[in-house]
Amino acid sequence: MKALLIVDLQNDFCPGGALPAPEGDMVVPVINSLMHAFPLVVASKDWHPDKTAHFSSWPKHCIQGSWGAELHPGLRQDVIHQVALKGTGDKDEGYSAFEATNISLERYLKDLSVDRLYITGIAIEYCVKESALDSVKKGFRTYVVRDAVAGVELHEGDVEKAFREMEHAGVKIVTSVEISQG
Repeated sequence: MKALLIVDLQNDFCPGGALPAPEGDMVVPVINSLMHAFPLVVASKDWHPDKTAHFSSWPKHCIQGSWGAELHPGLRQDVIHQVALKGTGDKDEGYSAFEATNISLERYLKDLSVDRLYITGIAIEYCVKESALDSVKKGFRTYVVRDAVAGVELHEGDVEKAFREMEHAGVKIVTSVEISQG
């Protein structure tokens, strides 16, 4: 079975948020258009406490219960079956969706016979990449949907470097058109 994973498509990672990917909101319609092609849709959220070691590296973002931590309002949330919360402690970073603390994402997916995981969301260089790399390590056939991810591009070339690193690890890069065509 295949599943769609939407990584951290939260207000704080979109324009107007605390730590935005400049075109983060542009992936929302693409992701919405893909949801019908998957029998299972899972999302992850950064879900940080107000005080955490994570904020020594990053500006405060995605504080538990805040507007910034909510999923983008344009995202179809009615078809999301499970939300994995990560970065919930005062010391854990929570980059990968597989680091969720409210569920074991690996066990959840395997219990539902998921063998193919298609990953979308924000930010390609951080949480999307780490989720994809963990997905491969955990034995899933892993795909990242190029036109359904957004990057921060702190340094020129970061996004393409992330794609190359994932491909080298065995992640397949696909487009939403390829998924729609089967």
